[in-house]
Amino acid sequence: MTRTGAFTLVLGLGSLLGPLGFLKAAEPPLRARVTEALRRATDGFRTEVAAEGGYLWRYTADLSYREGERPATATMVWVQPPGTPSVGLAYLHAFAATKDPFYRDAAREVARALVKGQLRSGGWDYLIEFDPKLRARYAYRVDPGPGGKQNVSTLDDNTTQEAVRLLMRVDQALEFRDQAIHEAVEYALSRLIEIQYPNGAWPQRFTNPLDPAPFPVKKASYPESWSRTYPGKDYKTFYTLNDNAISDTIDVMLEASKVYANPKYEASAKHGGDFFLLAQMPEPQPAWAQQYDADMHPAWARKFEPPAITGLESQSAIRTLLELYRATGDAKYLEPIPRALAYLRKSRLPDGRMARFYELKTNTPLYFTKDYQLTESDADMPTHYGFKVGDDLDSLGKRYEALRTQGSEKPTPGSAKPRSPSRSSKPASEQVEAIVKALDARGLWSTEGRLKTQPADHPSRRQIDTSLFIKNVKTLCRYLESTRP
Repeated sequence: MTRTGAFTLVLGLGSLLGPLGFLKAAEPPLRARVTEALRRATDGFRTEVAAEGGYLWRYTADLSYREGERPATATMVWVQPPGTPSVGLAYLHAFAATKDPFYRDAAREVARALVKGQLRSGGWDYLIEFDPKLRARYAYRVDPGPGGKQNVSTLDDNTTQEAVRLLMRVDQALEFRDQAIHEAVEYALSRLIEIQYPNGAWPQRFTNPLDPAPFPVKKASYPESWSRTYPGKDYKTFYTLNDNAISDTIDVMLEASKVYANPKYEASAKHGGDFFLLAQMPEPQPAWAQQYDADMHPAWARKFEPPAITGLESQSAIRTLLELYRATGDAKYLEPIPRALAYLRKSRLPDGRMARFYELKTNTPLYFTKDYQLTESDADMPTHYGFKVGDDLDSLGKRYEALRTQGSEKPTPGSAKPRSPSRSSKPASEQVEAIVKALDARGLWSTEGRLKTQPADHPSRRQIDTSLFIKNVKTLCRYLESTRP
């Protein structure tokens, strides 16, 4: 061997040796490390963080304090996203990406927690209580005896809808063999149909079906006058578009019609769509309000939600109508869209956004001051609420034109496959590496921050955020899906 060849060989061996001359272990391929990290993170969240199979929103890194939308105890879990059902959906995404039954079992664990939190009214409150003494306050369907007085289910903030969505998908993944989960889904869907108003809307909160007599089927119209001062009236029976309450419920019914091949679920979804047709305001503002009274007039809800045309929920209404047409093939759901888009485009603010509220008939943008006085000025707005919102009109217009040209995608009854999470582009390897390396020894991700409810003298400056867990799981799943052999 030449002297040069020997030198090259030594260099080659050196690249495989550590500083003490030991052979360095080759790092496993990224895909293998992602697979291992995903399982470790799921195991860590189930064993270290979960309570009875459910989850809250945030925890101090040492798990000594926790919260949902408000302070919580170790026996509470949250239903309102990004809580318990949202974590279950992340587990189902992992099952779809890996085909590993470990993740299906994790999702079933979450579903069973939701079964224990279903109210006799049929849906869910924002939270579930597992402490035996405190549970007695609630009318939980699975508990014996008459149950407590707290029996109000909510469609606010996608709460009941997200629970039903997770239960349906777990039910399907288990081939409908888990009786408790299957019964909970059927009960929830039946109650949602029962409490639907004659015009197709749903109340934001419900206990029992209301007498239909005070709720005649009418088209939306402008009131002769409306108070500029908050009246403080109870609005729980109003037809509510706010926070996508009706849109999310229609989405659940459309999915149920595909999963269970039962025409009554599609009929309920279409009935909800018929409400959107009735609720479209006449000219000069052919869009939608946040909420309507029984006379189908835009009405006050909270002290910062006046009778008005809404720039946000109107876009959601259009999105739902497009989905109804795609799912059912009924062209009547496309008919309101062109004039609604034309009106909303004319209503854009100078900065390209939409106002949340536009005054009835005049179309003047409306805002509130920090002490909740109605005003036309945006100079002193509260920060807890979006009085200016994003503009998605161009993409909605493109979606409308595509559907109008291509037609619907109505499936054959009973042909639905388990719903897979929507996929986007492959995440960058650097992003995936960072997520894998960020797992701590417990299998948990944490981030800088303090809980709202954390005592000032508590030293932790890091928190475990359920939203971060869900985001990271989805990213790892996307990587596995995009690199599948």
